[in-house]
Amino acid sequence: MTKLLILADDLSGAADCAIGFAGAGHRTVVTLEATRTNAHDDADTIAVDTDTRRLAPEDASARTAAAYAQMSMSGHRLYKKIDSTLRGNWAAEVAGLQALAGMAIVAPAFPATGRTVRDGRVYVYGEPLEQTATWQLEHAGRCADIAAQLQAAGLASERLAADALRDNVESLAARIDAMAAGGVQALIVDAQSEEDLRALARATLQSNAAFFWVGSGGLAREIASLDQRENARSDAHSATFSGGPILVLVGSLSAVTDRQCAMLRERGGVEELVVPPAVLRGGAGHRDWLSWRQQIAVSMQAGRDLLLRIGRDDAFDPAEGVLLSTALAALVEPYFAKIGGLIATGGETARAMLAAARISNLHLLAEVEAGVAVARPLDATREHCPGIVTKAGAFGTDHALYAAWLTLRNESEPKVC
Repeated sequence: MTKLLILADDLSGAADCAIGFAGAGHRTVVTLEATRTNAHDDADTIAVDTDTRRLAPEDASARTAAAYAQMSMSGHRLYKKIDSTLRGNWAAEVAGLQALAGMAIVAPAFPATGRTVRDGRVYVYGEPLEQTATWQLEHAGRCADIAAQLQAAGLASERLAADALRDNVESLAARIDAMAAGGVQALIVDAQSEEDLRALARATLQSNAAFFWVGSGGLAREIASLDQRENARSDAHSATFSGGPILVLVGSLSAVTDRQCAMLRERGGVEELVVPPAVLRGGAGHRDWLSWRQQIAVSMQAGRDLLLRIGRDDAFDPAEGVLLSTALAALVEPYFAKIGGLIATGGETARAMLAAARISNLHLLAEVEAGVAVARPLDATREHCPGIVTKAGAFGTDHALYAAWLTLRNESEPKVC
């Protein structure tokens, strides 16, 4: 069985990349701290949230390399998890790791979520990445070409077309070996289907080259599927969660998240509160802070499930995500011990809440749907261990939050007569 170290730049990414290995029967842990502890001793797969997405590129590179030095062990292979839409400092982080771990095999495609790579460029449901609303919100005017981003970070690259993935496994592995031996720093892989990624996974698992994987949850799932333990189960409903209200925290402002919240309200009847950004910017000193806490307290004390969202105003800036998420977590922290389950959308939001609740490690159990991970806190001394679901913001089907909510309530989808 392959033992894996995953380095991700945010928490939801660490979980959605690692969850395939949990489903394949690996004991899988996600940690918020790049420090080895007893909690990691029997894990086959360890995913580290380096929390580097919003750092300056040079700082992100240095922190990621330090995490690799701290967490890598003999026999562990490296998977650098990157966002399938190339958010964050991914190229700088890959450049920092390349000198330590060999050739970077760059394959961000995640066909199950509509992300493909063609001619070295990412497409989202067939639309060029740079034309999507998500890219325009955070990266308007920036180049979305993979090779150009790697070059800007100091790495020369070659490209492997999708046609090459249809070669037999042995010849493809030999080709990868030759590229690594020839000094290729980064190999960009076009992939437009799960079959393409599976072929890449097969070839790289047979390769003898010094390399590390760079990808989203898509390639990770294919690697996991080829390294499955006997009798592995991937049914999220095999876990049973304790009672208590479900808290749903949403920091993402994507249209995808809007649709997911709408279905949760309509089908689950979940109460929704939208917290104005001005309240979160002001924190405990804002005049309305206590009244918002009181509204949350009323719902929690009545045992009602609650959907709590960060609003948007004219002063909104994507760079303030950490600040707003940290304030949202502080707003609800006094009532966290009352919940039976947490669903957190957006890596910054999930990390902020877990940090406020002093949860450093998660044991991944399974997934609700592709990339939506179910976990429990991994701490033998902890009395309050709610079920926890994490999901990237602009990710998942319209059904994702509702399905996660049903999972934490130990319920199945009602049958339609």
